[in-house]
Formats: sequence, C-alpha cells, structure tokens
Amino acid sequence: MLGKAWKTTTGLVAIVGLVFALAIVAIGAISYEVTHEALEQQLDHRISAETAGLLAEAHRRGLPAIASAIARREASRSTASLDYLLVDDAGTRVAGQMQAQVPSKAGFEEFLHYRKPGASEDGIAQALTTKVAGGTLVVAADRSGLDEIDRTLGSLFAAALAALLVVGAVAAGIIGWLTQHRLERIDATARAIIGGDFARRVPRDGSGSEFDRLAGTLNAMLDRIEGLMENLRQVSSDVAHDLRTPLTRLCSSLDQAAQESDEQVRSERLDSARAQAAELLEIFAALLRIAEIEGMSERLPREHLDLSTLLERMAESYRPDFEDSGRSLHLVLAQEMQAEGDRRLLDQALANLLDNALRHTPVGTDVTISGERVTDGVKVTVADDGPGVPVQHRARLFDRFARAESARSTPGHGLGLAMVRAIALAHGGDARILDDRHGFAVEIRIRG
Repeated sequence: MLGKAWKTTTGLVAIVGLVFALAIVAIGAISYEVTHEALEQQLDHRISAETAGLLAEAHRRGLPAIASAIARREASRSTASLDYLLVDDAGTRVAGQMQAQVPSKAGFEEFLHYRKPGASEDGIAQALTTKVAGGTLVVAADRSGLDEIDRTLGSLFAAALAALLVVGAVAAGIIGWLTQHRLERIDATARAIIGGDFARRVPRDGSGSEFDRLAGTLNAMLDRIEGLMENLRQVSSDVAHDLRTPLTRLCSSLDQAAQESDEQVRSERLDSARAQAAELLEIFAALLRIAEIEGMSERLPREHLDLSTLLERMAESYRPDFEDSGRSLHLVLAQEMQAEGDRRLLDQALANLLDNALRHTPVGTDVTISGERVTDGVKVTVADDGPGVPVQHRARLFDRFARAESARSTPGHGLGLAMVRAIALAHGGDARILDDRHGFAVEIRIRG
C-alpha cells in the first residue's frame, strides 16, 4: 500500500506529513528526556547541597547538632519541599517528621515512598541516604512537582503531535485537491486533442509557478506538433496537386513509348520519360530536404560563422555568372558580422536567392547582396531592380510550388523560397519579401 501511496500527490504529502510527525515524536522524546534529566539533576543538587550543610553541623558537634539543624529547618520551613529523617544506629528516630523506611544502602534513592505528618496518603520522593557517626541521615525532596512537569510536557507534545497530524491531513487533502484540479485541466486538454480539437491548449494563470511553466512548455510542444501536422498536410496537398501533371506526363510518355513501333522514336520517348522521372526525383528530394530542415530547428548543428566572409565568398562565386548573363552583382557590408549556424544551409539559402535572380530577372538587372547587424542578430538582403512581383502575389511565394506568373515560363519548381524560409526559421529567424522598394528583395534574419 505504501508503494502505491507515494505515486499520488495526496499520498506523497501524507507520507511526508507522517515522516514529519515521526520526527516530531523523536524530537519530543529527546526533549522530554533531556528536560527530565536536567530537572532531576537540579533536584539532586538541592538534596546534595542540603545534605552537605547538615553534615557540616555533624563535624562540629555530632548527631545532636544535625538533629537541632533539622528541627530549625522544619520549624521555619526554609527549605520548601525538603523533608528529613535522622535515625541512630539502632534505627530509632532522632529527628525529622518524614515517615519512611530508611534505605538499606547509602546514596540516592530515586523513588522513596514516604508520608508527611497529617497526610492521608504516601508520596514519592527523591532522597539521598548518608551514613553519619552514630546514625543515618535521609534528606528527601518531593517528586510531585517534577512529575507534574513531566505530565505537562507529555501533554504539550501529545497536543502538538495531534495538531500536526490534523494539519498534515488537511494540508495533504488541500494540496492533493489543488494538484488534481490543475492536472485535470491538462488531462482535459489532452482528451480534447485526442478527440480532434488540435487548437486546444492548456490554460495558464500567469503566476509563473511550476504548473504554469509546465502548461507553457506543453503548449509550446502542442504548437510545434500542430505546425508539423499542418506542414504534413500542406506537403501532402502540394504533392497531390502539383505533382499530378508531371506524373500524368510521365505515364503518357511511357504509354507512347510502349505503343511505338519505331525504335528511334521509342528511344526518344524513353529518354523523355527518364528526364521527367529525374525531374520528379529532384522535386521529391527538395520536398524532403525542406521537411528535414523544418524539423531540425532544435537540433541544428551550429558553429561560429564569419558571415561577412561567407557573403564575400558567395558574391565572388556568382559574380562571373551574373556578368556572363548581362547582369551585375554587388556586395554591401556595413560592418563585420558574426553568427551561429549551419554553414551549408546558409550557403544553400543564398544560392537559392541568387539562382532566382539569375533565372527570373531580365538582362541588365543589378542585384545587390547586403548585410548588417540588428538588435537580435543579423540580416541579409538580396535585392534586384528588376520588374519585381505584384504585391498581391508576394504573400504566397514562400509556399511550396508557388510561382509568380512571370516565372511560369522559366525552369524551376517553386521550392526555392520555401527552402529559404525553412532555413531562416531553423536558425531562429525568418524570411520576408520587402515591400518598400522597387524590384524584388528578400530579407533573411538570423538570430545571433
């Protein structure tokens, strides 16, 4: 049963309360024992001091002097709660009003039964028996005060333990109820998501508590899962819609090749089918690469990069192609730029933008690569002064297979900008098309 109890919040709190109660019992027992011993030692000290005083009388004048001192003390009751008994060697009472049997051995007697004159019942005393010349001296102190203190301490500890158990039980119930209430909200959200409500999220109270932080983490996880699911649906839709035509052409080419009797024409048909199949494989590879990049933001291999050097190298690599095609490529760097990221992916993003500029701009276009530091990282812009893209078409250019009308007649599959954005997001940034300038410009932000 104990093995199951610690697995629930109420049971765990109850176990902690029980352990705490046992600790209180142990502390109470130790405190009681220490207090009790201290009081007994104090009582022994009083008895010893009083006995020493009486023995000092005996050294001067013998047994009669002790009897006389006892008589004076009992007459004045100057030593409250102390009682005396002095007997001679024959056992005959010499002094003292205490009625008790003289202990047979000298030393302390912790529980000596005695009766005071006029008392109706016996009491318990702590006594010291001392042999003196001619007799025996017994000095006793009543234990009723000590016993009363013991009972009071016992009652206090029992009351404290009972109160602790009650408070612990109530606290266990309250904490268990609060925890269960908070967990029920998480459970309700999970059940709603299982039922198909993927937009449902765990409620947060903004307190910053452990449960509030847990709710935030779970919501972030659900947002990530929803994004991946949406991405999967989008990919599935894109594949079904945009690959239907290439697959249809491929099937048509294969059918024509199968029905063709002329070997040369058949070979040409098969070569065309192979080219179409290679194009499809290229599209699938690009889709898989985009999906892979979108899913690796948290485990992206990062290294310290000199982004300025990377941009200079890309510009030098592409400048001959731009010059040969009748276009120009410029690089503008405001300052040295450092970033953390994956060099290959950033090369890929810049290559896609520069390839688009080569492919979709007219001869004579000026293309500029610029970079600068910003508050939360760095930004890189690839801009041209070409005809650009109508504003109403820009929003969807980062979607898979999205192409501007002017680009329909040029090679490509509409996956370049989708990959650029995926790379930017994987680096904690984003990509956007700038609307405040002539031509076409894409800005990539990288968190650094």
